Formats: sequence, C-alpha cells, structure tokens
Amino acid sequence: MPILEPHQNRQMAESFGVDAVRYDRTRPAYPAEMIARIVELSPGPAVLDVGCGTGIAARQFRAAGCVVLGVEPDPRMAAYAESTGITAEVATFESWDAGERRFDAVVAGTAWHWIDPLAGARKAADVLRPGGVLAPFGHAFEPPAEIGRASVAVIRRIAPQLPVPPPDVSVLDGYQGMYAKFAEVAGQTGRFGEPKPFRFDWERAYTRDEWLAQLPTSGGLTRLAPEQLAEVLAATGAAIDELGGTFTMRYATVGFTAVRD
Repeated sequence: MPILEPHQNRQMAESFGVDAVRYDRTRPAYPAEMIARIVELSPGPAVLDVGCGTGIAARQFRAAGCVVLGVEPDPRMAAYAESTGITAEVATFESWDAGERRFDAVVAGTAWHWIDPLAGARKAADVLRPGGVLAPFGHAFEPPAEIGRASVAVIRRIAPQLPVPPPDVSVLDGYQGMYAKFAEVAGQTGRFGEPKPFRFDWERAYTRDEWLAQLPTSGGLTRLAPEQLAEVLAATGAAIDELGGTFTMRYATVGFTAVRD
C-alpha cells in the first residue's frame, strides 16, 4: 500500500470533528507574539483562516482586530466555529470559490499539511491582495521520552497503519523541516517574496487528566475504535503516573511568512 502524503489522507484530515467540543476545549492557543507578528505584517485586517477547525486561531486574530473568514472541510468543525461567532464556509481550500473576495492575510493553524502545498500556495496567491501575507503555522509537541515510548508502543501494536515518529527523531525538528519544505514550495510559485521562517518554543505543564483529555484529538487517534483508544489512554496514563501524575510538554509553534508580490 502506498504511503499517503497528509493532504491525500482525507479520512484522517476530516476526522477531527468527531468531538469538536473536546478539540476546542483541550487544544492550546497560539503564541500571542506570533499573532502580533502576522497582524503587523498584514497590510489590512481581512484574514482568511484556512482549515479553521473550531476557530481557535480565528478567534485570536479577531481579538487582535482582524475580520476573519474561515474555510473548513469538516462541517462539524465549521459549525462549532460558527457557534463562537466565526463565519466559516465548508470546503477544502483547493476547491473553495472565493469569488471576487480578496484578503490581506491567509493563515492556517496546524492545518497546512492537510492541503496540497503547491495548490494551496497558488490558491493563496490568487486570493491575496498585492502585499498580502501567507502565514501557515502549526504546533508540534514532544512529551517526556517515557510518555512518548508508552504511547507509540501501544499504537504500533494495535494500529500499525497509523504514522508514528521514529524513536530517534525529534518531532519538534521534524515539524520545522516540514514547514521549511512548505515555504520552499511557496517560493517556487514565483508569486511570493522570500519566505521567512519562524519558531516559537514554549512549555506547558499537564496533569494526567488534562493530557488524556487532549490526546484523543490527535490525528489518527480520532479514528480508533473505542476499545483501541482506551488502550492508548491506559498506557499513556500509566506512564504519567510513573512520573508522579504531572509532566511538562515541550511545544514549538513553527511556520513562515511570505509576502505576495
């Protein structure tokens, strides 16, 4: 069976709405410094949030004074975003019809890997005003090694078809490399200035219950059978208990900005 690129795996890409309430409640927001950087670079307030999900990033841009429109392929996630006051249109970005609408910034929070990077960059250039900014970004997280090993071991046993990182590869560095490739592809369109990468490193403390509440929102785990998910949570919870019931998660929010010529 061929290995699919993330944007080709539509079942996983559109699985997060299985529990939109949990997703919105447990997924972390984005660094305020990053939001401010993108807003400052944008020539105006009109923001298109691609793959807006439940509206986590969209609400942050709205709070920063922007007028935000979301595009989201999962109607369950779009409905949740709408319930928070974010206007969201249901479509994949590649097929979405912008009509005559144009934007000052196109952003994507932990969603650009679900979009064909070349088609996405071209579409972003089409809907951006000259001088507008493309700014995809995403969270990567890396738990303590003991927790990571416990989760990966059970996932490989019960669902070997799911992608898991190799044990000797840093997830944080891997995400940075992925966004560097996305930036390179955007540059190859010839429609943007030189992409400028960014990375914000931060940490968050979790209790056992807090992390086990968020874990089911991870890609792949959203499609496990209840008994399979229970095994993953049990193994992960036991590893957290061994660390005293709390731990500190390392996060990196990585991405790039590219100004439309």
